[in-house]
Amino acid sequence: ECPNKLDGPGSGEKIRNEKVRLLEAMPPVTIDEVFLGQYEGYTDDETITNKDSNCPTFAIIRCFINNPRWAGVPIIFKAGKALNERKAEMRVQFKPAPAAETLFGGVEVPRNELVMKLQPGESIYLKSNIKTPGFSSTPIQSELEVKYDTRYLAKCSSCNPDAYSRLILDVLRGRSANFVRSDELIRAWEIFTPVLHQIDEENIRPHSYKVGSRGPDKADKFFAEKSGYLRNDAYIWEDGNICRRTTPAEQDSSDAILKAAFDKFAASDKMDMQGFVGAA
Repeated sequence: ECPNKLDGPGSGEKIRNEKVRLLEAMPPVTIDEVFLGQYEGYTDDETITNKDSNCPTFAIIRCFINNPRWAGVPIIFKAGKALNERKAEMRVQFKPAPAAETLFGGVEVPRNELVMKLQPGESIYLKSNIKTPGFSSTPIQSELEVKYDTRYLAKCSSCNPDAYSRLILDVLRGRSANFVRSDELIRAWEIFTPVLHQIDEENIRPHSYKVGSRGPDKADKFFAEKSGYLRNDAYIWEDGNICRRTTPAEQDSSDAILKAAFDKFAASDKMDMQGFVGAA
């Protein structure tokens, strides 16, 4: 929940109080809500003495927050090492729009999604649907975006300080909001410690995955089943001025639609093409 004060005297404790309240509303994680992975070659490292180690290097965990605002909403944590990309972000996918497929003749309409990217390149963008450019009315997903680098930092001499610089400055200023309080730490461990002990005691084996991949092969299925998240594979996010390229097949289809409409118009005995063009 949002505290009633975010800055100024006393705000740090109010923020930390709300963080503890949220954790107290989270039940302990159970093993059926956990998916573990380990990249191939992890135990080849000479510093790993236990060559049969089940230490995970990839994890997906589903949690719930049992309060009036978030009850029933799955909260998914996903993290890993040796993956295909390095990033830190938070995504909120909204429910599908009612009767959206009926409005667009049975075409599947992607869900809207709010993305807050922390690394690399801080940005916030809302994935929404617009009309496909050209002659088609099919909805296509694009984004409304704010990028810190281009919006705030590109044309000024200031910079966006890294996280540790801000934390050190908070220490000097006596601000406590960004630091973990002891009761918050204890409650966080109460949520995760039981399942961590179970993994060790039962020697639960992680799924193997290749270095440079998106993770274990079964990870996406587990993620989809536990979260209800639908990935839009047709969406392409571009770090530039375009969000999606028109493929040659789509261009051919667009040309064919225009030609068919023109031929039908020209062949109609109710239309005077010469008069129509002259009037234009």
